Amino acid sequence: MASPDDLKFQEFEEATDLLLADPGASTFSMSGSSSTTPAGATGDIKLDMSDDEGQEESSELLRGEKQTSGFWTFAYYQSFFNVDTMQVLDRVKGSVMPLPGRNFIKHTLQSSPDLYGPFWICVTLVFSLAISGNLSTFLNSLGIPHYHYRPQFHRVTIAAVVIFLYAWLVPLGVWGFLTWRQREERQQRGYSFLETVCVYGYSLFIYIPTSVLWILPFEWLRWLLILVAMVISGSVLVLTFWPVVCDDTKVTAFATVATIVVLHVLLSIGCKMYFFQTATLTPVPTLAPNHTAAILTNKTH
Repeated sequence: MASPDDLKFQEFEEATDLLLADPGASTFSMSGSSSTTPAGATGDIKLDMSDDEGQEESSELLRGEKQTSGFWTFAYYQSFFNVDTMQVLDRVKGSVMPLPGRNFIKHTLQSSPDLYGPFWICVTLVFSLAISGNLSTFLNSLGIPHYHYRPQFHRVTIAAVVIFLYAWLVPLGVWGFLTWRQREERQQRGYSFLETVCVYGYSLFIYIPTSVLWILPFEWLRWLLILVAMVISGSVLVLTFWPVVCDDTKVTAFATVATIVVLHVLLSIGCKMYFFQTATLTPVPTLAPNHTAAILTNKTH
């Protein structure tokens, strides 16, 4: 009967015979601490079993179990602002050049909405309306004697409230109504709330240059500009939401689109009438000193 030592030497002898038969073969130890490569091999083979963290991360990525941040964290909202300049410019271009049959969300956003563009468009529009409205009032008062112009800083607050309420509350209502109708009628999936906010935000871009041109003191030109802006921005909304509501009943579909257009028209006309009102500015009458003294004498008697 062979002893354990004889079995060990026999095992090493068999390994030596295999190496002599095939010099290009490679051997390595299971401990992973070292490797043996005979002459003629092209490289070393190493076995590293200590990187458990990398293996766990790779397995999570392969299984699709990588956890995302919660909506209460900053990292969750940071992804909505992760866009570059070219993407924003392309989306602005798509909002001012609507084409028939071209859906803004499907063709321009490509199911990747952002909040960066809509946020800065709304902020720019707020200051554009307030500043242009003040300049328009100042230009209208130049030919009026004894009229002292005072900047109306409260217009910034009013513009911010109106624009941001429209850019958030109206999309919320449209998204909620469309989601309810889709569940009732079992229609195909519609747009998310973020996509709805995004298309409303970019549709307001056309009003930034329009509000600047409203400074010109020509009433017919102002109404012409507001008509062009309403047609362009309204077309973006209609071309985007009509494919979603067209499968519903005719009454519901036309009522939904009509409501979207009416709210958009009210915003446009309201901003024009409030910030660029054409009321005639009349100077405060001033009384001569002798006339004022005569009035005071009559009152005392």
